[in-house]
Amino acid sequence: MKRLLKEVYEELILVLKGRTLDTLIPPILFAIALGIFGLEVALIFSVSLALIILGFRVYKKEEKKYAFFGVIAVSIAALFSYLNQNPVTYFIPDIIGSGLSVIIAIFSLIIKKPMAAYLSHLTRGWPLEWFWRDDVRPAYKEVTYLWLLYFIFRTTLETTIYLTGNVNQFVWVNTLLGFPLLISILTISYMYGIYRLRKLGGPGVDEYISGQEAPYKGQTRGF
Repeated sequence: MKRLLKEVYEELILVLKGRTLDTLIPPILFAIALGIFGLEVALIFSVSLALIILGFRVYKKEEKKYAFFGVIAVSIAALFSYLNQNPVTYFIPDIIGSGLSVIIAIFSLIIKKPMAAYLSHLTRGWPLEWFWRDDVRPAYKEVTYLWLLYFIFRTTLETTIYLTGNVNQFVWVNTLLGFPLLISILTISYMYGIYRLRKLGGPGVDEYISGQEAPYKGQTRGF
């Protein structure tokens, strides 16, 4: 059990590394500054922080894509909020992102190329052909269904809170409830995915790459 927990922890770090700070901190700073200084200063603070985070990633030569997309998202959100002079519109891009996730997950299931497989491919660099095997793909399809439920729940919750116009409620619910729930979803996805891959009896990704024939040892780590 201890070994499994350590494995899950390491996998979560691999998936989430850099993302937390880059995407979650600017909205929190926005909400805090909004209550103290007002809309314009809050927007300047959040955009500045996003740029500082991107500069830090560049300086440290670390993964920059989340920080880069963070700057774009915060800038668009700030523009929405400034033009409307309404703080809650700062979070419209977040709601749009959640809605797009629902659409992408559904579309990926329809074309039988599950979203979970694509994200794993982008994170780990494993060959796409391995994901599309009949003895591998069902595990990623079932995990994508789980993610779809999560995206629907998140979109519904964000939209409901947005309609109330309560900025603080949006930030804290989206951050404190959304992020722990995301961790839970990823943990369940990993444990269930590994279990399903073993049940399906397909080759592990290393066995596939090396061209080994059945019987396979199967995927023992990483999903």
